[in-house]
Amino acid sequence: MNSIQRAWRSTIRKPVKSVLLLMVIITVSLFVLCGMACRNASVQTQDTTRQAVGAGLRLEINQANRTEALFEYSEMIPEGEDGSYGGVHRKKLETAYGTQWQVWTDNSFESLHEDDIKRIASASGISDYNIITKDTVAIPANFTRIEDPDIDQYNDFGGVTLIGNLKMELHFSVLTGNVSIKEGRMITANDKNVCVISQELAELNEFHIGDTIQFHNYHDKTRNEVYEATIVGIYQTQQFMSPLMAGDTFRSENVIFSDLRFPEKVEGCEGDPCYEHAYFQVGDVDEYEDVKNGLYDIAINWERYDLIDRNGNMETMSQNFNDLADISTMLIIVTFIAGFVILFLIFMFWTKNRNQEIGILLSLGYTKASVLIQLLAEAMLIAILSFGIAFALAPVASEAAANYLVAAQMEQSQIENDMNADKVAYSHGNTDVKVTGVEVEITDTMLSFCGVGMTALICFSIGIAGIPVLRKKPRAILSELS
Repeated sequence: MNSIQRAWRSTIRKPVKSVLLLMVIITVSLFVLCGMACRNASVQTQDTTRQAVGAGLRLEINQANRTEALFEYSEMIPEGEDGSYGGVHRKKLETAYGTQWQVWTDNSFESLHEDDIKRIASASGISDYNIITKDTVAIPANFTRIEDPDIDQYNDFGGVTLIGNLKMELHFSVLTGNVSIKEGRMITANDKNVCVISQELAELNEFHIGDTIQFHNYHDKTRNEVYEATIVGIYQTQQFMSPLMAGDTFRSENVIFSDLRFPEKVEGCEGDPCYEHAYFQVGDVDEYEDVKNGLYDIAINWERYDLIDRNGNMETMSQNFNDLADISTMLIIVTFIAGFVILFLIFMFWTKNRNQEIGILLSLGYTKASVLIQLLAEAMLIAILSFGIAFALAPVASEAAANYLVAAQMEQSQIENDMNADKVAYSHGNTDVKVTGVEVEITDTMLSFCGVGMTALICFSIGIAGIPVLRKKPRAILSELS
């Protein structure tokens, strides 16, 4: 009787042992497959506070990708030296508390790439587009801003907010109907050094259409440079616009819309703009979904961006969704370690309780390799059945695991946001992100990796567990039993 025949009979003869091993291999295999599936999961999220307006799509920087790039570029600067790389700068400062490192970014790092915006704008189905700059602080030169007399201005920037637009008619506040023109006109793509101010600011300073308004660079404390813009419009609001941060600098009445390239001049960064948003208008609303899906075929680095639709929906790969990828990787590692420990203990139990059988087989002339092959064959017969069951259950289990991990991440994120409330300023204000779906896929590569990995784990566990018994001679094993 060969090793395979003995293995089959042993498996049938001891059902409890076989079922125990079956359940362990199924469980370990499912955890491994769940971990791999979650690492590559596609998480659909919805942020109603950042949704595009109407039949449009909104492009923004993906904040998780930005954080990764910031760390990566910082590492490219030689350790212990001042330097710059990819728009990230580092400088050593000697302070009373010792050596401190100052790290900051410039507009080239923070901005949407204009080439990428134009590629998307030229796609089939996109009828028009707008580019919007970051909120830029500017100091009034020939006018007075609106202030709350009851608020201490010590910690305020003491300025107004400039927002550059390629086409003001496609700004979010205009599209929603909250901002409308009372006098004059909106800013167009051909305008240079022009602006549209609020009705309140115009009344306070007695500004009229055609007047010149002047600004200073906030960072230039000498206030020597003056930047001028011509007022081409005066706007009114139905409701005050939500401010970026606390303070009168960002209050709705102090928001000034300008042409696209004017804010960078006032900031002292002419030629290096910072585009924070882009809006793409879909020509035919009935083709909205097809146009949106077709944009992902454009050859740009989509990991760098969030493309948000009119409902606030966006797709973020797992590596960009908080720490889902890291957690999944840790799950795989821990599962393999725990699986080895459990399998080792099971096979150790097998060999210790089969000393008599092993001793008799060795006495009859069977080699130690033959005995070891029998043990391995028993385990593999059960493993093959386990793999079939685990592979069948993997899609359902992986989806459940991904949903659980994402829900846990969202809960943790909400806790952190609550702790940081009123302490951190976000470029989009307070967001309201909801997960609308999680897509996971079990691929052939995952199944192959799991099968090979588990087989190697079983072989290694049996080899280690069998050493204490198989290294003894048959007489020694039988004498211990007697």
